[in-house]
Amino acid sequence: MRTTLTIDDDLAGILKRRARELDKPFKELVNTALRKGLAEHPIAQAPAVTARPHDFGATRTGLDFGRLNQLVDELEVEDYLKKAIRDDSAGH
Repeated sequence: MRTTLTIDDDLAGILKRRARELDKPFKELVNTALRKGLAEHPIAQAPAVTARPHDFGATRTGLDFGRLNQLVDELEVEDYLKKAIRDDSAGH
């Protein structure tokens, strides 16, 4: 699998130097180091998460909690348009 990985400069320097010393490709050394590190300290399984639904009770007419993301999107569009109009009128 090909991926992009950000490695701290000091660690990258150590890995590059070690790869030269061992006459091995950099990516092989990185993979070997990751395998050894994970074998020494296995990643613990995350505990199961359970979500309990909450009854919000009576809501205001017209407010659908299932569509709050849509409301947020609409408010962001309104805000963007207001700023665009302000910027446009300031530019002329």
